[in-house]
Amino acid sequence: MTYILDDYAILSPLRFRNNWLKLAIVTFGVLAGVSSTSPFVPFTIALCMSFTTIYFGKVPAKFYFKILAVPAGFVFVSVVIIAFFFGEGANYFAFDVFGYILGVNSQGLNMALLILARTIGGMSCLFFLSLTTPMIELFAVLKKAKFPDSFVEIAMMMYRYIFVFLDVAMGIKYAQTVRLGYRDFKTSFRSTVMLGASLFIRSWEQGEKLYLSMNSRCYDGKLMVYDEKRPVKMPELLLTGAYFTIVLMVFYFTNGMSLI
Repeated sequence: MTYILDDYAILSPLRFRNNWLKLAIVTFGVLAGVSSTSPFVPFTIALCMSFTTIYFGKVPAKFYFKILAVPAGFVFVSVVIIAFFFGEGANYFAFDVFGYILGVNSQGLNMALLILARTIGGMSCLFFLSLTTPMIELFAVLKKAKFPDSFVEIAMMMYRYIFVFLDVAMGIKYAQTVRLGYRDFKTSFRSTVMLGASLFIRSWEQGEKLYLSMNSRCYDGKLMVYDEKRPVKMPELLLTGAYFTIVLMVFYFTNGMSLI
C-alpha cells in the first residue's frame, strides 16, 4: 500500500503548479505523438516528459523506469508480432518454420518502432500527470470543466474504495497464507475463490454503509471539491513554450522519416 502514484504526486514540487497548464502539456504531447508519422517525435516527447518528471518532479528514476517498463513490456509483444507479420519489402532476416518463411522487413520494422515510440511517448505524458498531480486535484479540474457531477462523484468513490478493498484483500490473503491456504494448487484455487466472495460481500456491505452515512449528512447529489487557484508564472510559460517549439520543430523536420 506504500509507494503508490499519489504518494509521489503529493510530495512532488510540481504539485503546486497550475493543473490546467499540466493538462495542456499532456494533451499536446499525446496528440503530437499520435499524429506523427515518424518515431522521432514520440521519442522526443518521452525524453522531455521523463526528464521533467524525474528532475523537476523529484520522482526517483528507479521507480519511474520501473513503472514505465510495465506498459513497455506489454507493447513489446505486439511490436514483435507486427515486425514479423506486417509490411512488405526485402527481409532483413527470415526463418523457415514448417515451410513458411517468417521474416522481418523494413516496412514492418518501421511500423513496429513507430508503435513502440507512440506508446512510450503517450505513457510518459500520462505518468508525468499522475506523478505530479494528486487525483483529488484532477477531480476538481474535471468538476470545473463542467463534467457531469454524477460522473465525477462516481469516479471519486471508485478511486477511494479501490484502496479500501485492496487493504481488505491484503488482510484476508495474509490470514489465509499463515493458515497454509496457498500450500498447493488446489488449496490456492479454493482460497482465491473465498477471497473473491468475501470481497464481494464486503463491497456490498460498504455500499450500504456509504449510502446511509451520506443520507444522514443530508447529501443532496453534489460533493464539494476544493480547487486552489494557482496562477501560471512566466518561467513556466517559457519552459512550456520551449517544449512546444522543440516538439513542433522535430515534427516538421522529421515528418515521414523512419529509423530504418
